[in-house]
Amino acid sequence: MLDTGSLSWAVTATAFVLLMTPGLAFFYGGLVKAKSVVSMMMMSFGSLALIGVLWILYGFSMSAVESPTDFSGNPLATFALDGLGNDDLIGAAFGATFAIITVALISGSIADRAKFGPWLVFAGIWSTLVYFPVASWVWGGGWIMELGTWFGTADVIDYAGGTAVHINAGAAALALAIVLGKRFGFAKGIMQPHNVPLVLLGAALLWFGWFGFNVGAEFLNNMENVGLITVNTLGATAAAILGWLAIEKVKEGKATSIGAASGAVAGLVAITPACANVTPFWALVLGALAGVLSALAVDLKFKLGYDDSLDVVGIHLVAGLVGTLYLGFFAIDTGLFTGGDAGQLLVQTVAAFGVLIYSFVLALVIGFAIEKTIGFRVKSEDEIAGVDLVVHGEAAYSFGQDSESKS
Repeated sequence: MLDTGSLSWAVTATAFVLLMTPGLAFFYGGLVKAKSVVSMMMMSFGSLALIGVLWILYGFSMSAVESPTDFSGNPLATFALDGLGNDDLIGAAFGATFAIITVALISGSIADRAKFGPWLVFAGIWSTLVYFPVASWVWGGGWIMELGTWFGTADVIDYAGGTAVHINAGAAALALAIVLGKRFGFAKGIMQPHNVPLVLLGAALLWFGWFGFNVGAEFLNNMENVGLITVNTLGATAAAILGWLAIEKVKEGKATSIGAASGAVAGLVAITPACANVTPFWALVLGALAGVLSALAVDLKFKLGYDDSLDVVGIHLVAGLVGTLYLGFFAIDTGLFTGGDAGQLLVQTVAAFGVLIYSFVLALVIGFAIEKTIGFRVKSEDEIAGVDLVVHGEAAYSFGQDSESKS
């Protein structure tokens, strides 16, 4: 039975994490072209609506297993949260916000060229076949939680979602970028953010909400690590901004505000799995490393030829891998260089790449099935005209048309 303070924090943290999805909509919306803003933001809000409903109906029920060999929980066991008590309902609400933001993250890889309806179809199928089962593997008694027992090592550490959220979403984003192909005119330097302040606002909301994301689960742990998680979430993110800006300065000669916002997100991603299991010093090192590596990784799409529109792969997949594997070296007491042995690195690696491969393959199959049946990508002429008007019949900015029509 949770006490009043824990219940209050659980509700607050749930609200914090829910706010992250509108924050992501602002972040992504500012990065795309002006004629794609509505489409981009609607994919986040569509995820919020659809995944919120599916999680309540059967997603929460699938997120815990009776045996580590089970693929997922029984979707009908607590259908529509039937029979759950107050504490479990709070936990279900908190878990829903994680499912929602994970799906919304994927949408950044297909900006400027995706249909809304097929996106929702993908979101529903992928969450059912990938996110809900993976959540059970990582947090609900599944095989990832048992790796330490099977290998005779320390247990896998993924406090708030390096595997279940960021590697999972990043791998699916790479698959969808391949399925939908390149945007019209795809080339380095061509696709510029249309609204920098919107990007910074979105990054700020994400950072704000991330304290609920990382510290939120402490309502289940008697608030034992609140101080460590809070300072690590602050420090790693700040260090990642500096790391990203340093790379920008070296490569381009200028440090940009978009780089600062992207670096912040990379740091937040990297510290997510590690927030409760590294010291503040090693959190700073992790953040700086994530900022540097993600800043370098975002250019891979031009070298390898996949159009990950808003760098979901370069930020979420790369920084998620960095944060998850980093624990194998620097986790308190169990890392290779912090009192442990190679066992922690072994289980972190198996967990990270197990989720990566599973998510990528399933997303590729689901994406191609949708593209070949109902179609996933808009027509080239519609992409050029702007997906906002074609898909939603709306424009993000009126540019005075309303006032002109009234005069």
